[in-house]
Amino acid sequence: MNNEFLDINEEVKTALKENKPIVALESTIISHGMPYPENVESALNCEKIIRENNAVPATIAIIGGKIKIGLNKDELEYMGKTKNIIKVSRRDLPVVISLKKDGATTVTTTMIASSLAGIKIFATGGIGGVHRYAQETFDISADLQELANTKVAVICAGAKSILDISLTKEYLETYGVPILGYKTENFPGFYTRESGYKADYQIDNTKDIANIIYTKWKLGLEGGVVICNPIPEEYGMDRNYIDKIIDDTVKEAKDKKIKGKDVTPFILAKLHSVTENKSLKANKELVYNNCKVASLIANDYFKLEREN
Repeated sequence: MNNEFLDINEEVKTALKENKPIVALESTIISHGMPYPENVESALNCEKIIRENNAVPATIAIIGGKIKIGLNKDELEYMGKTKNIIKVSRRDLPVVISLKKDGATTVTTTMIASSLAGIKIFATGGIGGVHRYAQETFDISADLQELANTKVAVICAGAKSILDISLTKEYLETYGVPILGYKTENFPGFYTRESGYKADYQIDNTKDIANIIYTKWKLGLEGGVVICNPIPEEYGMDRNYIDKIIDDTVKEAKDKKIKGKDVTPFILAKLHSVTENKSLKANKELVYNNCKVASLIANDYFKLEREN
């Protein structure tokens, strides 16, 4: 892909040229989701898991105003160690690029960059959505509009537990974004295997998921697909316990007038503290699990593209 704003590393460039399976990864989880050095170790583990499952990892970030598609180890270290890296959503992208700043890509901007580069499959932790009390704050993640418009499939452990899951699902339905549950009928709640809500469809193998993604785009339908892959059972947390902590922390954030992109980091930090980092461990394990499943889907999807 010839784009003046993209800097695609050689491994990813070769994979694009040879039509090999690629899995995109975000960088907000490195810069804002975990402390150093766990953030860099986790990022390297994600890439290792993707390679072990016969796909090419493409971690995405903005460094010096360039959208980097595929980071080397030094760049991963830089993203993990550097303080005050901007968390970049759609509105921030032209500003950060034109001013040649550094930025960590969210689900939204990783989808945009993936689409620009021609990458179709993206593994993350959880998608953003409609925040609690959105009827007062209008706080709705840009991820949902990106999923409505950008042709990238997102493998996640559901929506972040801090959100209003019911309204998030309604929003995705309005914009025609299918929610597929991989081997589950449930819409998972990030740290928990269940949220109390259902996925649109339970799909039990990656070949069928790849076929659904392929068919959607061949029909000319815009937007992405959400593939929900629950956290492995051994790492899942008790739903009532997590919900209680989140409810209390959401109220605290509201009382302290914490808004917008500052809400999620505030709640995650409190969760990690209260659960004595059990939630951090769960976060890492669910991302690793998503990387594996995303790699399997990428292999099946690119097989379909080669055959057709």
